[in-house]
Amino acid sequence: MSDIIRRTVKSFILRQGRLTQGQQRALAQQWPLFGIDFTPQPLDFNSLFGNQQPVILEIGFGNGDSLAQMARENPQQNFIGIEVHRPGVGHLLHLIQQYEITNLRVMNHDAIDILHQQIAENSLSRVQLYFPDPWHKTKHNKRRIVQPAFLDRLAQLLNKDGQIHFATDWHDYAKHMMKTLENHPQFSNQAGNFEFSPKPDYRPTTKFERRGQKLGHGVWDLIFSVNKD
Repeated sequence: MSDIIRRTVKSFILRQGRLTQGQQRALAQQWPLFGIDFTPQPLDFNSLFGNQQPVILEIGFGNGDSLAQMARENPQQNFIGIEVHRPGVGHLLHLIQQYEITNLRVMNHDAIDILHQQIAENSLSRVQLYFPDPWHKTKHNKRRIVQPAFLDRLAQLLNKDGQIHFATDWHDYAKHMMKTLENHPQFSNQAGNFEFSPKPDYRPTTKFERRGQKLGHGVWDLIFSVNKD
């Protein structure tokens, strides 16, 4: 049943905006160097990056500004960003070229397929999910990506010291995330039971965060560690 749900209920609606000339050029020139095509086989991170540094995976990086900044400021870590919208992918590839970033790779596919088919178990040090679509109408809540089955898979993919870091500017979604995480036996809240975390220094302020703040929204960060024997 979970596979059927995974194929039919999406956590996003694909609205492809027009690519700028710069984004088109970046896709053509940089994708062969820094893009990862979808194939139903686990990636070898050591071969992909040419080193054994910890790998951080971000789901839904938007235009990529904050992920590019994070990669630039943390050369001792490797980053993979997933985004379904090609203009955002093109923009991030442009930033990779502009700033000569070497520790960042990009994927343009449904994150759920990637998590289930292309990421090896016990291979990630952190999974980041910043400002996902809240699907705030009750009838659409089932489309929220943060669900027990999603956390089940993240627990398999994280290494024994791994963490997840979620952030949202929708209080109802923040409460949903918190309840779902606190009820999951394989995750522990780093801030204490049912407590939100302070924004860590490593997370840049995102475009969606600034937009939410202009609308008077708060921002809630959740950082949980995985429990493994």
